[in-house]
Amino acid sequence: MYITTTPLPFAPLWEMFFNGSSSKALYNVYIHADPTRDYDPGFSGVFANRVIHSKRSERYTPTLAAAARRLLAHALLDDPQNYIFALFSPSCVPIRSFDFTYKTLVSSRKSFIEILKDEPWQFERWAARGDDAMLPEVKLEDFRIGSQFWALTRWHARMVARDRRIWEKFNKTCVREDTCYPEENYFPTLVNMRDPRGCVPATLTHVDWTVNDGGHPRMYEAEEVVPELIVRLRKSRPSDPFLFARKFSPEALEPLLGMARSVLFNDSACGA
Repeated sequence: MYITTTPLPFAPLWEMFFNGSSSKALYNVYIHADPTRDYDPGFSGVFANRVIHSKRSERYTPTLAAAARRLLAHALLDDPQNYIFALFSPSCVPIRSFDFTYKTLVSSRKSFIEILKDEPWQFERWAARGDDAMLPEVKLEDFRIGSQFWALTRWHARMVARDRRIWEKFNKTCVREDTCYPEENYFPTLVNMRDPRGCVPATLTHVDWTVNDGGHPRMYEAEEVVPELIVRLRKSRPSDPFLFARKFSPEALEPLLGMARSVLFNDSACGA
């Protein structure tokens, strides 16, 4: 599932990834595309005709979290065989083969979602809608922070789609924009409150926060994209290894395509 406000710069790479499956029945693609934006080039290949009914989405508002909820609701109804629901941004890329990724996801009976407690700015994020706005449903000690990119089981996807009580608290206009990140708070908070044992508290999408550019993580440029980078990303977490990574600049497409078969989709490349 993709949330985007732009054309998908890595569509050719994802096309290769999905073409590595033994059957098209093993996956479905869904796109939430902000209807107020232009998409040129349009969506083609595996992305053709996969845009769901979408609404405007932007940072510092509940609209990004609402878009993810909309994707989950659509995917749940569209195909009862959908088991894992993974969320991506336009700057995400796969760093493993489809076969490796598929087996990792379907063999797990748990969701993969980062759930962090006692993080810096936790109180400020909790109080972003007003000092008592989250009470009584979400106490400060219940509030969690995590990556907005997760992979939820069908059980958890249904839990999110059916939730009204907790979502009502997050679906409010923030008093302070600089601490307003519902997409990073709502999902880990809800899952942790309802079913903490049903998930692996980790994201499968690697991101480098050693560089923080106005609330954005490190952007990998084309000249940085070499086989050693992919191997390093794969090895950076031995348990629950990363399957995806972000953020990559659109110009990184060419070097990524150049190493797609030999590295990205070769699970034994360079010993990774």
